[in-house]
Amino acid sequence: MSTFKIFSIRKSAPSKLRSGSRLGKYRIQRRLGEGGFATVYAAMDTIEGRSVAIKIPDDRYFSNSQSLDDLHREVRIMARLEHPGILRLKDARSVDERFLMVFPLGEESLADRLCRRMSRVLVVDYLVQMVDAVAYAHERRVLHRDIKPENFILFPDRVIRLTDFGLARIESTVHHASASGTLGYMAPEQAMGRPNYRSDVFSLGLVLY
Repeated sequence: MSTFKIFSIRKSAPSKLRSGSRLGKYRIQRRLGEGGFATVYAAMDTIEGRSVAIKIPDDRYFSNSQSLDDLHREVRIMARLEHPGILRLKDARSVDERFLMVFPLGEESLADRLCRRMSRVLVVDYLVQMVDAVAYAHERRVLHRDIKPENFILFPDRVIRLTDFGLARIESTVHHASASGTLGYMAPEQAMGRPNYRSDVFSLGLVLY
């Protein structure tokens, strides 16, 4: 099982990065997207000579200890998941007062791909991989809680991988009231703070539809 050392981070985070900026061995190339709590960049690993995607949490993750705990939990959950249908966490560390989560760089998200026509064969191919990835996570007691087209990344040779475990939790008999998720893909019980494995299945069903 992969392990990553979690570093402490100061309470304020620097501004957004520009193309050409360096973070340790990584050179930023461009911004890929920005979500509610993080920005994702395409970068070059100058030692390995490989393109990577780097997820960097924004200032809100540095405002309180609970947010930092959520960040550390995301890293530890992803480090325990090794499956061809789940985006692999390559590295997690603090560099120049920023926390980096480094992944293989994909071609585009499923949300982007849905804007163009897909053959039935391709759809079925993706469907099988997506179901297998979610089933694997559930076998290891991981609830994703944010399954949506933006969180599936496409790679060459018709490979699709599930990513973004920022809201993921380890399933237990104790549930804390939380309606975290994405409207339009969230199961009713998850909206009421009672997520379970069926919640992920509900969200996956909407994506497949």
